[in-house]
Amino acid sequence: MPDNKTITLPVQDGSTMDAYVSSPPRGQGPCPGLLLFQEAFGVNHHIRSLADRLAGLGYVVIAPELFHRTTRGFEGSYTDFAAVQPHLRALETPLLEADIRASYEWLRQQEKVPENAIGSIGFCMGGRVSLLANMILPICAAVSYYAGNLPSLFSRIPELHAPQLLYWGGLDTHIPTETVRQVADRLREAGKEYTEVVFSSAQHGFACDERASYHAGAARQSWAMTEAFLQTHLK
Repeated sequence: MPDNKTITLPVQDGSTMDAYVSSPPRGQGPCPGLLLFQEAFGVNHHIRSLADRLAGLGYVVIAPELFHRTTRGFEGSYTDFAAVQPHLRALETPLLEADIRASYEWLRQQEKVPENAIGSIGFCMGGRVSLLANMILPICAAVSYYAGNLPSLFSRIPELHAPQLLYWGGLDTHIPTETVRQVADRLREAGKEYTEVVFSSAQHGFACDERASYHAGAARQSWAMTEAFLQTHLK
């Protein structure tokens, strides 16, 4: 069983941030590190279970609570997006960068984590944060599931450091098809290494088995590809 706990980290802006961490059993190592970025609904049961699942595959995982400046321990309802909005609006990109760096520094300080074997993975809101992490950190791989609000980062795509894996739902009504096309165009124009997968029959949030939009086939296939991608670049 993975070792898991909640820790508190100092952030450069003077705030403190809780994070859920999960590691392979004691004695195993070296182990690659992973930054796991939440959906808009917090570091909830789903995100914690993903952290434990990844730790079971041999990764040291940290999932920071990105809403820490407006609330602590937030776990929103998948059917009440209005309750999420105030916290989303407070997520300014420079503050997110500080949170990303604090989480990365924690991973770097773990004795069993090689510095050249750290990656990121995120879902929905966290998919965008995973892409941002790839821009500001010397990580080795990044995964983004149905990442929202990416046009705000288009000008920074040339800053990407590592191979990027992106998943989209073909029936996603939250992310315009045009935006998906533009992401691929910008990555190609910048000469970045990327893999893009569209599941034609999947909606937004298809990988979360606690959401109504869960798509078992797309979730299973994407997880297998994610495991292979991370193993290729981090192990």
